[in-house]
Amino acid sequence: MGAAGYRAAARRRVNRAARFSGKFGPPPRPLARRKSLEVRVAETEAEVRAAQRLRYEVFYEEMSAQASPRMAAERRDFDRFDAFADHLLVIDHSRIPADYTGRDVPQEAVVGTYRLMRQEVAEARGGFYTANEFDIDHWVKASGPDTRFLELGRSCVHKDHRSRPTLELMWHAIVSYLVHYELDVMFGCASLEGTDPDELALPLSFMHHFCQGDGSTPNVRARDELYVNMNRIPRDEVDAKKGLRALPPLIKGYLRAGATIGDGAVVDHQFGTTDVLIIFPASQINDRYRDKFGKGDMKGDKPAETKTETVA
Repeated sequence: MGAAGYRAAARRRVNRAARFSGKFGPPPRPLARRKSLEVRVAETEAEVRAAQRLRYEVFYEEMSAQASPRMAAERRDFDRFDAFADHLLVIDHSRIPADYTGRDVPQEAVVGTYRLMRQEVAEARGGFYTANEFDIDHWVKASGPDTRFLELGRSCVHKDHRSRPTLELMWHAIVSYLVHYELDVMFGCASLEGTDPDELALPLSFMHHFCQGDGSTPNVRARDELYVNMNRIPRDEVDAKKGLRALPPLIKGYLRAGATIGDGAVVDHQFGTTDVLIIFPASQINDRYRDKFGKGDMKGDKPAETKTETVA
């Protein structure tokens, strides 16, 4: 059957993403495409498991996350949020064997993933993952019913595809997803590898002094019992260029696109990381990224007179 037969079979199956899509319907398929790479939302539980296996490979085998016995036995990274989140997949069609006859995308073709959780889905099923580390509840409620949130997390890319084109394609897909669901604010935990804040003093201090916004975005804090002070080096002693270079590519990309950082970090011992909160209103996507990745009108824009360390 090969890639063409797989695509034909995929069009005939029931779409998992339609379960919680509400009045909007499932997102476009694909959300983005470039050469052999396609980005779309997982449509079956088997495809979710493929994303979880990629996460396990990156977080537990390449990095230093600590797996539970069940995770280790199944070689999957999973938690309760996976059951109702959307899972963005980067699919490399050149990795689908010519004789492949399955109905789901084969494991080896899934080369990137991002977990996306919309506010109405999270609130109906116990809240956001980020609330385990950061005090977001008051911020979300105070923003009112007309502001709609999207949590980003569990982002990773296969080591053979860690390139700017892959990351840009993922961003194009996320912006398409934002537009489809009329979402206003993205947020989520992003990680620096390591659990000793003193060893991460430069990037943490850089984000504290230069990346916490100008007051137009809320000052959302890490939970009190988990709070790690990011202000570890005085502002006038921080070399901003070196601080930016010390950031993981994903965090650097968020900041360049217009995101800001919350107040305080959290050490995640299971994943062997130190996490910060990314706050990213769609209206603050800077012009360069909006022109590059934009598709249609973002909610809140005028009509055209007519947007979760992880490895990326």
